Amino acid sequence: MPATSRSNAESHVGPTVTASVVLWLEDHVLDELEPGAELASESDLATRLGVSRLTVREATKALQARGLVEIRQGRRPQVAYPSAQPMGDYFTVAVRRDPRRLMDLLEVRRALEVHIASLAATHATRAAIAALEMALAAMRAEAADTMSVHRADIRFHESLAAATGNQLLTFLIEAMEEPLHASRLRSLTGHLARGGTVDDVIEQHARILDRVTARDAKGAAAAMRAHLDQTARDLRAALAGETA
Repeated sequence: MPATSRSNAESHVGPTVTASVVLWLEDHVLDELEPGAELASESDLATRLGVSRLTVREATKALQARGLVEIRQGRRPQVAYPSAQPMGDYFTVAVRRDPRRLMDLLEVRRALEVHIASLAATHATRAAIAALEMALAAMRAEAADTMSVHRADIRFHESLAAATGNQLLTFLIEAMEEPLHASRLRSLTGHLARGGTVDDVIEQHARILDRVTARDAKGAAAAMRAHLDQTARDLRAALAGETA
């Protein structure tokens, strides 16, 4: 391989040539290229790194599996835009294998969303607050349609995360979208079984938005904590009913 400092796959110590090429490509993608940019051709990379085209192809597929590049038929691999899908797939599989993991997921939500509510109260722009208001209005307008309420509920929580201005928090909430859909369906079932109403759930969100709009970070955190505590009680009731 060419003996250059950063452009030499052998500068990475690894168990195999392919592993070294994977590490070199990772550095190249993350440090030198922007999302959407195309990688050089397999033959160009093979020549540059002093390896076979098959090795380059295997290394590129390894990066694809990690969500770093996208490979399409007839086109050069492209640097992937950041996506929450790989993490979301993990959450989805975990919950499908064992619905009791929904309670574990709720603990993850507590750790994230109480802090998110506090940050949103501090950092939300007028546009971010407008997005939250639209999601809440959709929940109220579609209160008779459970699936529509769920979709608006998800938009509310995603908009709240976006209001923090922290992209990584937004990715984490987006990653939980599919398993949270299952969680909300079950928690609403439990809520109704315990004598609650859809309007109760909507008003919990209204209280969160009220504190965010008032720039009350502690109040927003407390409103989110109360919402998730209620969700926990409802979810336990639903899961107990399924195993009874």
